[in-house]
Amino acid sequence: MAVSLFSGISGATFTLINRCDYIVWPGIQANAGSTRLASTGFELPPGGSKSFQAPPGWSGRLWGRTGCSFGMNTSEGSCATGDCGSNQVECNGAGATPPATLAEFTIGSGTDSHIQDFYDVSLVDGYNLPMIVEAIGGSGNCSSTGCVTDLNRMCPNELRVGDGGACKSACEAFGSPEYCCSGAYGSPSTCRPSVYSEIFKSACPRSYSYAYDDATSTFTCSGADYTITFCPLLTSQKSSRDSSLPMTTGTPDGSGSGSQESSWLPNSVTGNSWKIASHFAMQFTLIVSTIPHNPLIQQSTFDGMRVVIQKSIYVCLMSCSDISASKV
Repeated sequence: MAVSLFSGISGATFTLINRCDYIVWPGIQANAGSTRLASTGFELPPGGSKSFQAPPGWSGRLWGRTGCSFGMNTSEGSCATGDCGSNQVECNGAGATPPATLAEFTIGSGTDSHIQDFYDVSLVDGYNLPMIVEAIGGSGNCSSTGCVTDLNRMCPNELRVGDGGACKSACEAFGSPEYCCSGAYGSPSTCRPSVYSEIFKSACPRSYSYAYDDATSTFTCSGADYTITFCPLLTSQKSSRDSSLPMTTGTPDGSGSGSQESSWLPNSVTGNSWKIASHFAMQFTLIVSTIPHNPLIQQSTFDGMRVVIQKSIYVCLMSCSDISASKV
């Protein structure tokens, strides 16, 4: 089963693919002034895909809902994460309830001589599942972007939702202006990365981690179609823009055959380095989580330790690709 959205001056085709080992219910919301697409929400089983056409000038966001329960006859119900509050499979113009990983698009923006698409994957409203966006065809930078790390497994306790099915942003968790980039902090010069946004950024360097994270998080392409993949590492999917490396097939534990370079991670990351970093991430997280609570130690101290750990993992991603996974 497949879903797509038009390209360039004719729009773009969006194809949503579910590589998770569970059902995902994508939601689609058009921004004000944009045409509603053929569907605003649907069920996407494991291995399924679906495509939609988006007209020129369309802008909006797409996300995955998880843990949904809808009636067989009425299609009424709700989702554990990413719920749009419509009480139906279709979101009918409503957006995702945070926390949710968001893919955001503006199709065919600019003058006639320089029309291009803008796209990003945002964690500003938190995180609920891994996602990547890949440009198919087109010209320009057209980089892949997204977050393939399972942030739910390394989410700080104060941001964790319920049993760990999602991870809130600091803005959603605390509501303070310095985290929400509001009030006196409502400009790029006054709203700076926080301890929590740094955790997100270290784990997912191409995703928006806070409101003014534009420089490293917004991407452009002209005349492309787009693939949005949920849980991409379950198949170790390689960007279709690089046909020199073979596609791989994998299992839910991340194993697979073939070789590939994760284009949504820094370009120097190759081989087993992401597996090694994931291993260290879990070990470091376990170490921090087992430190006994001491009321004399400020929470910010623990938060700082988390950032140091995350940055160490990122350094490993950049430098330890020669380490054999057998040594882990």
